[in-house]
Amino acid sequence: MFIQTEPTPNPNALKFLPGRDVAPSGSREFLTIDQATASPLAEGLFQLEDVTGVFFGADYVSVTRADHGRDWSELKPEILSAIMDHFVSGAPLLRDGVEAVDDGAEDSEIVAEIKQLLDSRIRPAVAQDGGDILFDAFDLETGVLSLRMRGACAGCPSSAMTLKAGVEQMMKHYVPEVTSVEQVI
Repeated sequence: MFIQTEPTPNPNALKFLPGRDVAPSGSREFLTIDQATASPLAEGLFQLEDVTGVFFGADYVSVTRADHGRDWSELKPEILSAIMDHFVSGAPLLRDGVEAVDDGAEDSEIVAEIKQLLDSRIRPAVAQDGGDILFDAFDLETGVLSLRMRGACAGCPSSAMTLKAGVEQMMKHYVPEVTSVEQVI
């Protein structure tokens, strides 16, 4: 098994591409060892010193390290080994009983339009950098759209610029009801 790695705009995150589906039914993020118990792979990665975040995209795994942790040259081989061991073992990505969360709420026409734009134009671009961007809320009165950055994009030094210069401008263009975009932490 050959696993490619790609840098991300976040110097504390690397994207690992195992050449197979990782989470085709929906991305997942783990920010603590307690959250990681839902996934054998995430749990194994959190066992490594200095791993502070794991994100599963459709065909990649992004791993975030501590700000002043070990250098990637030391940490990367351990991550590659953990990912390879997981996929070679045939273990499931998520443990039994763990599913994607769906709030079941119906969206307004504007929210549906925002989500469609996120899914078709923005999320694919953000996924190339090892992250994801999710709808959080839209305030119809003020026009403020709240989005959540995940994976390599969470905590990335350029994420604020991505939101304001890229996402906000696109949203305002296609959805005039949006007056500004804010990141939810």
